[in-house]
Parts: sequence; C-alpha cells; structure tokens
Amino acid sequence: MSQGQHSRIPVLALAADVVAVVVFAAAGRASHASAGDLLGLLGTAAPFLVGLAVAWATPWVRSRPTGLKAGAVALAGTAVLGLALRAAFTGRLPLGFAIVTIVSLAVLLLGWRGLAAVVSRVAARRSDRALG
Repeated sequence: MSQGQHSRIPVLALAADVVAVVVFAAAGRASHASAGDLLGLLGTAAPFLVGLAVAWATPWVRSRPTGLKAGAVALAGTAVLGLALRAAFTGRLPLGFAIVTIVSLAVLLLGWRGLAAVVSRVAARRSDRALG
C-alpha cells in the first residue's frame, strides 16, 4: 500500500463513523415520523457526534481506526456520551431507546469495520495467489 493510501485510512474511517451516526439519527427520525429537515437531523445526531469525537480523541481509536477494538471504543463513547447528553437535554432516557441506540450503533460502527476486515483478507489472499 502506498503512503498516500495509508494516510487516507484514518480520514476514511472517521468519515465512515460520522456517516454511521448520521444514518442512525436519520433512521430514528424516520421511524418516529419526524420532520426531514437538516437542522432536526443535526440536533438528533449532535449528542452522538460529540460522543464519537471524544472516542476519536483516544489513542485506541486513532492508532488503528479500522480495527474492532477501535470500533468498540467508538461505540462506547458514542453510545454512552450520546445517551448521557441526550438525557441531559431532554430530561429523560427511556430504556427501550437506550437499548435500540446501543444495538443500532453497534451494527453500524462495528459492521463497517467487520466488512472492511473481510474485504482486506480476501484482497490479501488474491494478491498472494497472484504472486505465488
């Protein structure tokens, strides 16, 4: 892998995480028939994006952003801080919402990392066969 490709990986991983959180917020708003305006979407996503930013500030995520360990840290920061901030702003945190949030964010934040790992392994095998 060239140096240029390697240096883009953290940026792409961060972008994938942000997209995952925005998709989570959009799906939640759609399931509750909330208005489709951009400000509403950003307001819904904001507490979780703050949690994601805090997770990305840790060395566990920055050192190997595509790994499952980084995904677990991103999930923990996004879900825990996001739910705490949402509860602080709304004054409530229904258990069902918390469970759906954690499961949904786990699928999204860990899911793309799992797919990336599978694709990477397949590409490495193909490369080995081509050289071998």
